[in-house]
Amino acid sequence: MDLKKIFVKNACPTKIGGQAILEGLMMKGADQQAIAIRKPSGRIHLSVEPLAKPGKWKKIPVLRGVMVFVSALVQGTSILLYSAEVLEQFTDEEGNPMFEKDRTTLWLEKHLGEKGALNAMLYLSVVLAVLLTVGVFIILPTWLIHSARAWGGITNPVALNALEGAVRIAMFVLYIRLVSGMQDIRKVFQYHGAEHKTIHCYESGLELTPENAQSFYALHPRCGTSFLMFVMVLSLLIFSMFGWPNLTVRILSRLILIPFIAGLSYELLQFTGRHDGPVVRFLSLPGIALQTLTTKEPAMDQLEVAIVAMKAVMPESERAGDPCMSALPHGRYWVGDVDEHGCLHKDEEATAAFRTRRKAQKESA
Repeated sequence: MDLKKIFVKNACPTKIGGQAILEGLMMKGADQQAIAIRKPSGRIHLSVEPLAKPGKWKKIPVLRGVMVFVSALVQGTSILLYSAEVLEQFTDEEGNPMFEKDRTTLWLEKHLGEKGALNAMLYLSVVLAVLLTVGVFIILPTWLIHSARAWGGITNPVALNALEGAVRIAMFVLYIRLVSGMQDIRKVFQYHGAEHKTIHCYESGLELTPENAQSFYALHPRCGTSFLMFVMVLSLLIFSMFGWPNLTVRILSRLILIPFIAGLSYELLQFTGRHDGPVVRFLSLPGIALQTLTTKEPAMDQLEVAIVAMKAVMPESERAGDPCMSALPHGRYWVGDVDEHGCLHKDEEATAAFRTRRKAQKESA
């Protein structure tokens, strides 16, 4: 692992970030967000929406990290559901649906209607994700060490907390390794790599082409995977300060402290993303090591998708030289296709439907 290729010299860090999804990815800029998905026809489905101005909480350290984490969880789930909805319309080369609705979704649509089912699936998915995360990565590790400590004869609180932290990290790494063997997840990890390469290319000031982007590492110091590793490492350190009380108190204390730890982790991630040096690189190493599991080398056509999403969220002045993407209106809802020449084809009906749905979701949030 060459850290010089991850902490790129003379790069100009931005706040543009993204998320890999089914057959594509999302990019989020300063004031708008874009979702790009590769269609079986070869064209790229593109949807763009303006972002609301951040509230006053954005200026409060730690608290902003908590708010960003919660928002990312809800928005991330919403984007995944959207990508699945787009892919439902298409079949693969063998004529099979690229994505099929499960029984739960069909039941919800029957009883709540399409819009009601979409909102229900969004919040149901978020609740299930939170419950599984809390159960598997917070409660289970401390319960396992609690149950095993008598057998091991370990009574030192620091050692017990260290073991709990080690078990938590090991379980998370094992989970990533298991899911990475699934074909669909592997594609998502490739798009994750495409996201990082494209951001590296943009921050280095190079022309956004698949060839230029491919020359960069698929690892990035300002990645959400690194955020998760910061959370786990800081949890180990902070939980150790509270000794080893009984199991109930221990579980409650962890649940109460997790939002605070998430806020600290966000601040640490932002710091390491803006700075370089021996200390920053040392702090970034665990997260970067974890990224080697959550990113894969992307294909050139996947980089094309990432570049379309990136161009859609770049400042309007930077798109001026692109004869096709310069036509994309800034700060407005837009849905359509991008053809093989990079030219835009707006779908007025889809744009209106997307605008209505997104506004309704934001109002109900």
